[in-house]
Amino acid sequence: MSKYIIDGGVPLNGEVFIRGAKNASYKQIIASMLTEEPVELINIPQISDVRITMSIAACLGARIKEIGEHGILVQTKKITSTEIPSGTGEKSRTSFIFTGPLLVRAGEITFPSPGGDKLGERPLDRLFACLKQMNVEIKSNEDSYTLTTSGLVGTDYKFPKPSHTATEVVLMTAVMAKGETVIRNAATEPEIDDLIELLNLMGGKIRRDETDQTTIYISGVKELHGGSHQVISDRNEAVTFACAALSTRGSISILRINPKIISTFLKTIEQMGAKTNWGEDEVLVSWTKPLKAISIETAPEPGFMTDWQAVFSLVLTQAVGVSNIIERVFPNRFQHIKLLNQLGAKTKFFKPEIENPEEYYHFNQESDKPEYFHGVTIYGPTKLTPANLVVSDLRAGASTTLAALTAEGKSTIEGVEFIERGYEKLAERLKSLGAKITYIKTKSKL
Repeated sequence: MSKYIIDGGVPLNGEVFIRGAKNASYKQIIASMLTEEPVELINIPQISDVRITMSIAACLGARIKEIGEHGILVQTKKITSTEIPSGTGEKSRTSFIFTGPLLVRAGEITFPSPGGDKLGERPLDRLFACLKQMNVEIKSNEDSYTLTTSGLVGTDYKFPKPSHTATEVVLMTAVMAKGETVIRNAATEPEIDDLIELLNLMGGKIRRDETDQTTIYISGVKELHGGSHQVISDRNEAVTFACAALSTRGSISILRINPKIISTFLKTIEQMGAKTNWGEDEVLVSWTKPLKAISIETAPEPGFMTDWQAVFSLVLTQAVGVSNIIERVFPNRFQHIKLLNQLGAKTKFFKPEIENPEEYYHFNQESDKPEYFHGVTIYGPTKLTPANLVVSDLRAGASTTLAALTAEGKSTIEGVEFIERGYEKLAERLKSLGAKITYIKTKSKL
């Protein structure tokens, strides 16, 4: 395993440029396969999740040419396979996102079952319910699904709960379906709007309701064409560097990010006493005085994003008082807490008393387990101490890395491959901010 060797306790200061969004990039690579014409994507991050997606796309018929360091040209003249390859497909929890292009252009797709992971089950029931209304037949095999259609038709479907990825898959499937599709209670994340912008650039006819952003109208078109699109910046990465500034008592200018897409986070840290200065495409985040404890709940856009809570948990270990986090999006997303505790954090899990958990939580209740906790209390401020740790999750890995930078002394973080799923050259960029970090890399199999 690759690892970081970190000598922490140094405030991080300086400026950092934010890369393209992981959660937008790989989905837009997939969307580019809806046309046989070339699609240029700019601001693509060099991360393993993107490389896996490009590998799968190539196996299905796409030809991908790199343009400079952060650009690619995707052209899929013909779909050559409708089966997501084993091995590579199983590494990607979201291989089912290829559903749209393959159903549109080939009428069929077979993909491995996403199953569960450390965050809990990632159910497909909400997506399948909509696809069935669009004339898609779904067959479940032992470890895979096969979806077929004799012709996609528009539908009017309301998600019981908003789903980021399911909304995107329906958009890609409906953009060339016959007739009009209406998605109600759709997710509203900025990455989805960026996908809509790309699809419309390619000739799609998609719009959100002006008075209700959770309603999306898609008028099916006969064909899509190529184009050039710049991917939105990664708000998770921006929040990570903001938390790096606050946990180490530093000051970081975060460039190439629209502060509005992380406004919920910025307003939260402002309540705690952090100093922020918003620009048009940058934001300065500074520690100027002890931060106050705060309690938050994760939720879909425009709420406090679930991907933020791991790195934010670290900030709460340095705040004065007692803070609480309730995780409402995934049933099991506190893997980072155990790692923070090994560095000296003081925490306590709890189960929130909720009258209507089916309505309150955004995950399916059958995904829950008695051993899962959905709340954690964090006591601060705590002086963290160095440790040797192994990470096995992207966001937990980022949180642990920042915690090691906060602790005075030498720590080792193993399992850096998980961090590389979503962060490009993280060690190098942290070093530019003053971090004392050495990256020892093993050869990647990706």
